[in-house]
Amino acid sequence: MYVWDFAALKPYWGLIWQGLGVTIFYTVTTVLAGVLVGLVVGILRTAGPRWVSPPLRAYIEVFRCTPLLVQLIWVYYALPVLIGVDMSAAMACFLTLSLYAGSFYAEIFRGGIEAVDRGQWEAGRAIGMRQGRIFRRIVMPQAVQVMIPSFINQTILQLKNTSLVSVVAVGDLLYQGTVITAASYRPLEVYTLIAVIYFVVLFPLTLVADRVEQKMGAHR
Repeated sequence: MYVWDFAALKPYWGLIWQGLGVTIFYTVTTVLAGVLVGLVVGILRTAGPRWVSPPLRAYIEVFRCTPLLVQLIWVYYALPVLIGVDMSAAMACFLTLSLYAGSFYAEIFRGGIEAVDRGQWEAGRAIGMRQGRIFRRIVMPQAVQVMIPSFINQTILQLKNTSLVSVVAVGDLLYQGTVITAASYRPLEVYTLIAVIYFVVLFPLTLVADRVEQKMGAHR
């Protein structure tokens, strides 16, 4: 019968906190970058020239329809060969996670914008407002209400996706767990603890997402 011993992990708490910090750092930075990419792509797909839409849709579908793990490995190993530029594992992970998140955020933004009735645009033009002002003052405030629940859910997924950076030896929480396992020979305790940490971080966010979705639904 297996004897659990979480006390054996006490010397490794520094590594665990370090890994959690890396995980949160990648989550925050790639979400911010992904939101920026998604906003630009979503707006261009909705209100930009027609010729812009096909390449932007191709970008979205490539990143949404291929596994993130494959993307990480390809960007880290293959892209530097193609462009002739050395790329660190940290940069490869940041770039991949940002573009991956951006493809999903782009669809969230596009869906939110298109959910606003076209009559809102026409009403703005009828009172002499310019396109950009209509977008900022009328369309976006309504679109945000539609986007918020999906935005929060995608951000939660992004935090879980960061665990894949351990594949290219970036020192996130899961990677540090692998290091600790090799040193302590306590894999059950290590990965149980890591699962608990992810749960403690993510569960409050899921409650927020549910609460916001309920409020938005009642508002609509």
